[in-house]
Amino acid sequence: MKKNVRIADVIIPVMIAMLLLVAGSSRVAASDQPSAANVAVKIDNFVFGPQAITVPVGTTVTWTNSDDIPHTAVSTDGVFKSKVMDTDEKFSYTFTKPGTYSYYCSVHPKMTGQVVVK
Repeated sequence: MKKNVRIADVIIPVMIAMLLLVAGSSRVAASDQPSAANVAVKIDNFVFGPQAITVPVGTTVTWTNSDDIPHTAVSTDGVFKSKVMDTDEKFSYTFTKPGTYSYYCSVHPKMTGQVVVK
């Protein structure tokens, strides 16, 4: 009987350690995949900054107008369109499909930017 108890005292901790290792390894694999994030684009001095960004699918991009002049963020293919944003106003859009999304300010069409979603 004492021999069986000693074996159990060794086997149970070993089995628990193995289970923890297996559970831990699946978490590592999951974190290797890009996760959804929030990315900021600042509008200032008639420029989108950064002008071009690359983000994973599921990312929410938030444009903030830090300029004293009203601006918009409008995709050239009609996917998203902000209202006219006054100083410190924000617009957010979540990108759910891969692709290249070019955009501009409809008030100042020479202001352009691009979001690449992978």
